[in-house]
Amino acid sequence: MFKQYVLLYNYISSLLNNSIMKIEHKEQYKKLVLSPFFKAGLLKVLPMAGIAGLKITELDDEQCKVTVPYKYLNKNPFNTTYWAVLGMAAEMASGALVQMFTHKSTPSVSMFVTGCDGKFIKRAVGITTFICNDGQLISNAIQKAIDTKEAQTILSNVKGYDKEGILLVDFTFEWSIKARSKK
Repeated sequence: MFKQYVLLYNYISSLLNNSIMKIEHKEQYKKLVLSPFFKAGLLKVLPMAGIAGLKITELDDEQCKVTVPYKYLNKNPFNTTYWAVLGMAAEMASGALVQMFTHKSTPSVSMFVTGCDGKFIKRAVGITTFICNDGQLISNAIQKAIDTKEAQTILSNVKGYDKEGILLVDFTFEWSIKARSKK
């Protein structure tokens, strides 16, 4: 059974490395990352994300939502969710959008986090939901990188909320996006 999960994750990974995708490619990507089997794949490539319990709960052209639970493995000595776990979930919310828009692109597009800023507003002691609403910004920057063959920088904002909708944390990620040259 685990072998099937690994094969599914390898398939997902192979799809993630390619310009702005066709609609069917985006739908295929969304179906894969929203699948219950995605977590098994996380254990192979992003083991800490899988162990921490990160889950992509929503993904469309405009936004991505990722949840992370408060649990024993994620907590710090102050009985809140450890800041690095929060950062990992926030980066996934932003990164899933970047990956969705570069999925099966031609030419393939590289993506790399070049900066991160986080502001911690309240204690995270339950499920934290991270929301990135920068889908259009990300899509436009990727298309510009492909059209101009020049690297683009994106500042993507991700906010984390508790179950009552109270803002807990605010992250900004700087992404470098570059269309690869054909060899």
